Amino acid sequence: MAPAQVHPERAPDWLVPLVRAAGSADPVELSQHNIAAPATGSRRAAVLVLFGTTAQAGPDLLLQERAGGLRDHAGQVSFPGGGWEATDTGPVDTALREAAEETGLDPAGVVPVALLPELYIPPSGFRVTPVLAHWRDPVAVAPVDPAETAMVVRVPVAELADPGNRFLVRHPSGWVGPAFEVAGMVVWGFTGGLVDAVLRMGGWERRWSTARPRDLDRAWVVARRRGAGA
Repeated sequence: MAPAQVHPERAPDWLVPLVRAAGSADPVELSQHNIAAPATGSRRAAVLVLFGTTAQAGPDLLLQERAGGLRDHAGQVSFPGGGWEATDTGPVDTALREAAEETGLDPAGVVPVALLPELYIPPSGFRVTPVLAHWRDPVAVAPVDPAETAMVVRVPVAELADPGNRFLVRHPSGWVGPAFEVAGMVVWGFTGGLVDAVLRMGGWERRWSTARPRDLDRAWVVARRRGAGA
């Protein structure tokens, strides 16, 4: 990937701490699995960790809920992104192309500012590069293909950092990790771990309780109910 594809010098002041931290980020601190990718068989992918801002809510993150019928990570909340294609020149190309296909955003209004280390996701076999970016010129976004994306939402960083929206979640397999209840959704797994790391690296994290993990299925029921009543 050509260095010119990321522009750390164009990050707004409020994003600079995260951009600086990205340069020395440790994959072990970012990954919820801490498992090295196999020598063969894994697939390259990229996600777009896109920060916008509004006068009302300040910085926000673009998230999506994946459609329930997908082969990989069905029904989960994720950053826009997907697998590498032969025409992609690197993770920035992959992340922007996939985000445009999923949410309808205009890549011309997005400024990639840093890359985080490649992370391996054992359940799907992807090696994922998170691309940090600033949404310089936001546009309205929505699911482009409902068969792929169920919902697209901009979530204020302040809501993600609110201790009342944070908890540990327990998957039926026994896995436990950080989670967030926002916009009627539960953000967990790879995305929850990455949001957790981004809040910490960007200086937004607030102390939150890690006591009494919640069961994942129950957490989703509660989030849906609260979201419907909001």
